[in-house]
Amino acid sequence: MTAERPPAPGDGTTPDLVRLEASLRTMELAVRRRLDGLLQGNHIGLLPGPGSEPGEARPYQPGDDVRRMDWSVTARTTAPHVRETVADRELETWAVVDLSRSLDFGTADTDKRHLVLAGLTTVAQLTTGGGNRIGAVVATGERTVRLPARAGTVHARGLVRRVAATPAAPEGVRGDLTGALDQLRRPPRRRGLVAVLSDFLGAPVWERSLRALSARHDLLAIEVVDPRELELPDVGTVVLADPETGRQREVETTPLLRREFAAAASAHRDEVAAALRRCGAAHLTLRTDRDWVADVVRFAVARKHSWSGGRERGRPA
Repeated sequence: MTAERPPAPGDGTTPDLVRLEASLRTMELAVRRRLDGLLQGNHIGLLPGPGSEPGEARPYQPGDDVRRMDWSVTARTTAPHVRETVADRELETWAVVDLSRSLDFGTADTDKRHLVLAGLTTVAQLTTGGGNRIGAVVATGERTVRLPARAGTVHARGLVRRVAATPAAPEGVRGDLTGALDQLRRPPRRRGLVAVLSDFLGAPVWERSLRALSARHDLLAIEVVDPRELELPDVGTVVLADPETGRQREVETTPLLRREFAAAASAHRDEVAAALRRCGAAHLTLRTDRDWVADVVRFAVARKHSWSGGRERGRPA
């Protein structure tokens, strides 16, 4: 693993870099315009509610996390109560970014690699400010790069640019999400938020490493999906290729094959979702054929609603 510093703005100006900068600015503006007015406060972000400092106790409501039960107040009042928590004054966020070759794929409005950058931009936008720090562990399969956690908007923008400029691994190199997660376990980081951005293809061998992180951190899993990974179109003969192994196979998209492919894809998505639930991770899915900002908004509203006990303070459910 190597620690690298983001390049200074203006270094190596090329047409590709200009287009990259324009794309990143567009993503940042989209997040600001559609999310800043929705989530107020420096410490709400994508996972509002849980913190490390104890707050006030309130009566239990359906949907509350049972891990927040305040048993002393419950015993005194003979009614179940939960303990609210107050967010730390400074939040340290680490983004684990999977940039394996399988991310360089997209058949709709964009590709999965672009969606990973969009998710990273959202996390950076909603967690910076107020002395909060953000760092990243970027894994391509060929190498793992650590970008140190620092505060400030300039650092957050530079971090996103550095991730966007990371070259893809050669064809035939498998991704290493488990190794990237393990980089945050040794040595242990201060308690905070860990956001994992990946397509989570393959067997969930990363589950043990992610579950170990849940003992110290709040977890957010951002899964990127392309519709052609869920079902095959009726297009006759096609060549399917695995970018991480280089293997190719020519198949005929018969109705039987399409049904079996869709069933296997659905079973895999269910397996990933179940593994993330066992790890205690919040699960956000972004698709290349949908408005990713709208998906983030719906996810953030749902999380905020659930952590507020299903209603806003002072208003009936």
